[in-house]
Amino acid sequence: MIGGISIWQLLILLVIVVLIFGTKRLRNLGGDLGSALKDFRGAMKDSEADKDDETTQDARKRPEDPQLVDDLGKTKPNTGPVEEAQRRNAQKNETDDTRD
Repeated sequence: MIGGISIWQLLILLVIVVLIFGTKRLRNLGGDLGSALKDFRGAMKDSEADKDDETTQDARKRPEDPQLVDDLGKTKPNTGPVEEAQRRNAQKNETDDTRD
């Protein structure tokens, strides 16, 4: 008995749903729902993997970063954000490898 509903009431409800929709349509609906959940889980895993790579890529895409000037007054590209992102990704990969 689930929430005041007996097994007989559930069986009657199931028979009514099968009569209204038919077994073929219910089977297709179940298959569509299963494939949608599978695609959603795959997309979530892909987005997590892409998120790790985006930190390095975003740091490389920023041309607005100021140029660094050394002691002699020469300018050099500011690669600090890229190096920091690569270091963070390397540390995260090391911790992931030790967990597995």
